[in-house]
Amino acid sequence: MIIDKHIARQTAKVLLQVNAIKLQPQQPFTWASGWKSPIYCDNRIILSFPPVRNYVREEMAKFLESHYGKPDVIAGVATGAIGIGMLVAEYLGVPFIYVRPEAKSHGRQNQIEGYVESGQNVVVIEDLISTGKSSLNAVKALKDANLNVKGMIAIFSYGFEVAKNNFEKEHITLHTLSNYQYLLEEAAATNYITEAEIETLSKWNANPSVWNAN
Repeated sequence: MIIDKHIARQTAKVLLQVNAIKLQPQQPFTWASGWKSPIYCDNRIILSFPPVRNYVREEMAKFLESHYGKPDVIAGVATGAIGIGMLVAEYLGVPFIYVRPEAKSHGRQNQIEGYVESGQNVVVIEDLISTGKSSLNAVKALKDANLNVKGMIAIFSYGFEVAKNNFEKEHITLHTLSNYQYLLEEAAATNYITEAEIETLSKWNANPSVWNAN
């Protein structure tokens, strides 16, 4: 769920301004999953724009502290959320760790990088939620390390039903700064896309696994 309607609109606005989110209904992107998509989101781009990254950092940190209290540790999901997760941790003055998709095959074979102690409270920072699979994989690693995962905060979510079901199944609370609904509203209000493109984007979001541009 979004943390606030005003923040959702403003976040969508700044993501569009710096081209962190690109909309190409006529020239779809191909995701790693093989899905064809009229939208591509790369929130790592915000790290190159100090006013935008500071906005995201502060809104995440303020909500996190008010909702969960100050945790023992902030965990970023590698690799996309390492940068913003570290900024949130710095803002709150708490330790930071990050979680790899899987344990390294060499060295200490860590999946969790950084210092943690059993029983510590952790809030997870994510940059983007699609199906939620990689995000929840990180949560599993944290729980396996006997850490208490309080919840997750992400910059943006596509709002897929499969993600909602996955988070509910694992009993993990997800909050986001913005989502697909507010993105489309902002894109329409600023004439970033046409009415026809809005219809295309809405149809894709309803059934992304089988959508195609034709």
